[in-house]
Amino acid sequence: MQLISDLAAIIAPAFLISFAGYLWARRGLPFDQIMITELMTLIGAPCLVFSIFTKMTLPVADVAVMGMASLACLVIFALTGAAGLRLAGLDVKVYLPSLIFPNVGNMGLPVCLFAFGDQGMALAMVYFAVTVIGQFTIGPAVAAGRLDLRSLLRLPFVYVAVVAVFLKIRGIDPPAWIANTASLAGGITVPMMLMALGVALAQLRVGNWWRAATMSLLRLGCGAAGGFLIALLFGLEGPARGVLIIQSAMPVAVFNYLFAYQYGNRPEEVAGMVLLSTAFAYIGLPVLVAILT
Repeated sequence: MQLISDLAAIIAPAFLISFAGYLWARRGLPFDQIMITELMTLIGAPCLVFSIFTKMTLPVADVAVMGMASLACLVIFALTGAAGLRLAGLDVKVYLPSLIFPNVGNMGLPVCLFAFGDQGMALAMVYFAVTVIGQFTIGPAVAAGRLDLRSLLRLPFVYVAVVAVFLKIRGIDPPAWIANTASLAGGITVPMMLMALGVALAQLRVGNWWRAATMSLLRLGCGAAGGFLIALLFGLEGPARGVLIIQSAMPVAVFNYLFAYQYGNRPEEVAGMVLLSTAFAYIGLPVLVAILT
């Protein structure tokens, strides 16, 4: 019973808040997804990154190792995903971004926070930063067939992360008014991301259920396996190991659907992967968290 209670304390908040977003959308209540996405991208996420990175007690070396391990995970997902899709005769442009980029923001950050506390959140933000940089460069490049670095330069959290890490390395504490502002503004990010996830899931239209289910299970299973492998190769232990594996095992990110829609790459099938992988993740996450905590 104690194990069930502990797992519920970790998984239930993320599930219930995203479910609230789902019900909100199903009732037809107003929710400006574009405005919320821009708010989180331009204000919420940068403030959260700044607040966490300037407060974290992790050695810079640990942050660097987590960054390299996160990048290694994405590389493994890309190589194995591309090889598997070509062997299966499936379109790389349609499916590969979903196999590479998990939902480390809306879903991964809250789970890591509840599972491993502030230290887990800081490590999860490193994985989040690496993934978002890749998602806004490699993701559109795969979907559109061309690389556009300008999309990366428009992400303020990249600059904020650089400044926060510089201050941490130099041992400089930001003024209290800046730290408090960043903490307050960043506090809206996690619940709003979960609400936005629920709203997005309620609005998706699914195509080809069987293939979507198969690809969803591959994203989750290969993600978890890749996380375990990279954690072993990098010698990660404790919260670092748990965060890397949990983030790697997250479902398909909603942004993959947005890019598929933008470039006409069968968005209904990608929507199915987002929806089903998220449902499967909520079923499998308690088991994974129980193993890692």
